[in-house]
Amino acid sequence: MRKFIIGDIHGCFDELMELTEKIGLKENDILISLGDIVDRGNKSKEVYEYFLNRPNSIVLMGNHERKHQNGILNYAQEIVKVQFENEYKVFLKWLDTLPYYYETEEAIIIHAFFEHDKEIEQQKDEVLCGSTSGSRYLEKKYSAEKTWTEFYTGTKSIIYGHYVVGDTPKIHNNTYGIDTGACHGNYLTAIELPGFIIHQVKAKRDYWKEEQKKWQIPILKAKNWNHMPFDEIDKQLDKLLYIDEPEVKNYLAEIRKWKEELQNSYEIIKERIDIVTKNLIENHKEKFSIEANKFPFKTYIFKSKSNNLTIENLQKGLNSPNKITNIKRELGL
Repeated sequence: MRKFIIGDIHGCFDELMELTEKIGLKENDILISLGDIVDRGNKSKEVYEYFLNRPNSIVLMGNHERKHQNGILNYAQEIVKVQFENEYKVFLKWLDTLPYYYETEEAIIIHAFFEHDKEIEQQKDEVLCGSTSGSRYLEKKYSAEKTWTEFYTGTKSIIYGHYVVGDTPKIHNNTYGIDTGACHGNYLTAIELPGFIIHQVKAKRDYWKEEQKKWQIPILKAKNWNHMPFDEIDKQLDKLLYIDEPEVKNYLAEIRKWKEELQNSYEIIKERIDIVTKNLIENHKEKFSIEANKFPFKTYIFKSKSNNLTIENLQKGLNSPNKITNIKRELGL
């Protein structure tokens, strides 16, 4: 039975199809992805659906899958979340089923790292998948100048990916690094077992470079600005100051103007709360507390009654666009 181990695909569906055609993949062949099937490329959803529906397929947990699983969404993951739309939650559940390694008679297959002096069953998940915590853990074990492959002396081959090794696989100390940068316009690589036969196809273009620019506006519009605290909005806007594209700059300028207009509402909100409080005192002196408690913003009414309501109180409590919008609606502003 033939087994094919494919390096980091990163959403390069067209190259995946070209590679499976080139190797003459048959239904009873085992197809193993060593992880990072999504993010950066232009067709992450198609790659996911292919492995989801193909018999005799195995996908390992890569650090990019783990980011989605743990809700740590950087730009590449935000793009995939928008692409998947309503299917994203199903995708997250599927991630929970992914193993961290796969072993055949010929090789141990992992996504990223391996402690040379431990058996496969003793390896940490964060090391195998190459998460940030796994990288930090290994930094204490190996010097900055060397990687785990320099120390591996096992008789069983290890096939891994995670970081781009060049246009061709990196073969060293019975280890095979096969991330050859498909999403960056380089190559998608597979190793056929038994025999350790190398198969490759050239990527059509630098997908990640294209995707970063293509998805800027959709990702910005997908952000939940309305429920985001103002200090977080400021951080997001400051982080994106480097972008020069006119469309993006205009959108960010609109967000900043909208935010500032809302924050300029504190004075009028305080004035209106003071008026509501004064009316309650005049019209419901004996039942002030009963009537005040009927208002969603009752806390501010009681502060106003005791002359303790300040702009700072409102800034602290009404610290996001939706909170200001809601109280303005309740006050009839």
